[in-house]
Amino acid sequence: MVCDTMIRKYLPAMRAEMVYRLVQRDGMSQSDAAKRLGVTRAAISQYINKKRGDSGIEISKELNNLIDRWAIAVRDENSSITICDICRCALKKN
Repeated sequence: MVCDTMIRKYLPAMRAEMVYRLVQRDGMSQSDAAKRLGVTRAAISQYINKKRGDSGIEISKELNNLIDRWAIAVRDENSSITICDICRCALKKN
């Protein structure tokens, strides 16, 4: 049940925030972000425009840092982060 909750509640909002950072803050093109994440450019656009992934979760300082690490891992092939890393961090708050 923990993984199911994570996937449904936290991951979409975190992905939306990570996509926003990649495109808006770091200047990555929507097409490049879509390729790196294995989603369509339309999905990236929906994340950017808050039509996808907005579950209203509060992002803690630790989760904020983890989202930054995730964005770095998307940009840099030598960096990595796992869904389990993200889950552990998100669930610490609860």
